[in-house]
Amino acid sequence: MTAHWSYNTPLEESPLYCLLQPSRKFIEVITASLLLLLPGLPCCATVLYVGGQTISITPEQPVALSGQMGTRISQKVENPVTATALALESRDGNKVLDQAIMVACDLVAIREGIVEMVRQRIQGRLPDFDVDKLVLSATHTHTAPVTRENSYRLPIDGIMPPKEYVEFLADRVADASVEAWQTRKPGTVGWGLGYAAVALNRRSVYADGQAQMYGATHTDNFRGIEGYEDHGVEVLYFWDEKDRLMGTAINIACPSQEVEGRSAINADFWHPVRESLRKKYGDDLLVLGWTGAAGDQSPHLMFRKQAEERMRKLRGLSRLEDIARRIVIAWEEAYEGARQERNSGVVLVHKVKTIELPLRKITDQEIVAMKAALTSLSKDPHNHTLIRWHQRVIDRHELQRAKTSAPYQMELHALRLGDVAIATNSFELFTDFGIQMKARSPALQTFIIQLAGPGSYIPSERGARGGGYSAIVQSNLVGAEGGQVLTEHTVEILNSLWTDK
Repeated sequence: MTAHWSYNTPLEESPLYCLLQPSRKFIEVITASLLLLLPGLPCCATVLYVGGQTISITPEQPVALSGQMGTRISQKVENPVTATALALESRDGNKVLDQAIMVACDLVAIREGIVEMVRQRIQGRLPDFDVDKLVLSATHTHTAPVTRENSYRLPIDGIMPPKEYVEFLADRVADASVEAWQTRKPGTVGWGLGYAAVALNRRSVYADGQAQMYGATHTDNFRGIEGYEDHGVEVLYFWDEKDRLMGTAINIACPSQEVEGRSAINADFWHPVRESLRKKYGDDLLVLGWTGAAGDQSPHLMFRKQAEERMRKLRGLSRLEDIARRIVIAWEEAYEGARQERNSGVVLVHKVKTIELPLRKITDQEIVAMKAALTSLSKDPHNHTLIRWHQRVIDRHELQRAKTSAPYQMELHALRLGDVAIATNSFELFTDFGIQMKARSPALQTFIIQLAGPGSYIPSERGARGGGYSAIVQSNLVGAEGGQVLTEHTVEILNSLWTDK
């Protein structure tokens, strides 16, 4: 049949119009190409799944408390210590792209063997999770249970021994991790940055070039505070399918040790931070406290003490409440921006790498000083912890002389979450290294989490020159040289998160 066309024929039925129409396949190709080029539009079906759980790790019996040279036994629980697990998984349809479980614990450190114990407990319970991608980190509260045997001279009866507490801890953290993973659902994430004057460099420098942690600042020979202070408050926010804020991770370059000398269980400033946020955003809000590179920082005042205390009293706040108030204000400021950009189909990449770091070299002069100190300390059995502290240096020196020392091995976790990078380390890392990592990172925003391991200080070069506690050989398995090696490894793996295909 011959088709007839006249001026009265509708345009869409005309032969010319039909010839000019692109095919459906052509339209689909062009549309897909444009979507790839337009910023902010999703180019794939990636979905972020988020889950979480908070659990008490507070012992029901008295325990030895970690963080001081002398033995302290807990007399009461002033507030609970907790572990908060955050589960993340990215999927493209049914295909798993990557995953992580990150657990923030109110502990002084994640001592040797604890991560392995938790991994063993969850492996059979979570067959769809790679247990190597479990990360534990500590807030460094000095009013939490001891988790290492023989660190202190302890009574035989009346307390929960460290070994028993560690079993309890591993069970509880495993339960929280499993619950977080099994409750994960599609969600969104945002990131923000605020500032709060919480962290203060705690090393005083004197006219002779020597430094001292918490050294007096009102003396004639005081010349200044040693290092830079990082006041950044890096924050992640997580929303569920109903756009309800369900969790947040707060990264502050400051250990939680304002009330470190008490003989009581206490989560330090993280407790009032959590209470304040939950009061406004819901009792079940997950709050992870991540301690940034802060080996030379703490919340303790170094000068202007009387003026600070006067203002605190006039505001009617305890010191912990005042610190928490500053953190929450910075969190709220960051939230104002982050909630405007909620991301769902974000890239999640999680790399795990074991790196080797050179040990700090021990000099003959240092050994002479160690042996002299041991002679004096050994006269009093109450110096048990200090004696062990010095003896470990002598033992290390013997291995060094025999050339049988092995490099320090550290498990490094690096994650990319959209525009954000996260990197962990095992140490109390001086802030100079954290600043390097952040400044050299390819990410829009970088979170550095220290004490994702057993801990020990790594001083900066200037810190090592100044000496003093935290920068002397007793305090360091790895020295400033190793800290720079750690920094280079971290920057390299962070760059790979953006360049590897």
